[in-house]
Amino acid sequence: MKRFQSFFALCLVLLTFSLSSCELAGDIFKAGAWTAVIGIVLVVLLVGFIIRKMRG
Repeated sequence: MKRFQSFFALCLVLLTFSLSSCELAGDIFKAGAWTAVIGIVLVVLLVGFIIRKMRG
């Protein structure tokens, strides 16, 4: 467990030095936007599927 904590701390330090805060925030928003688009498309397809099953 101690080894994992030191590895995690090292990764965290490397991330803080390798990414600027603006770049990190932009990447998070891009990932969130694509996730939202995919989720909305899936919900619309699911609702359309349910409506078709109820009519037919």
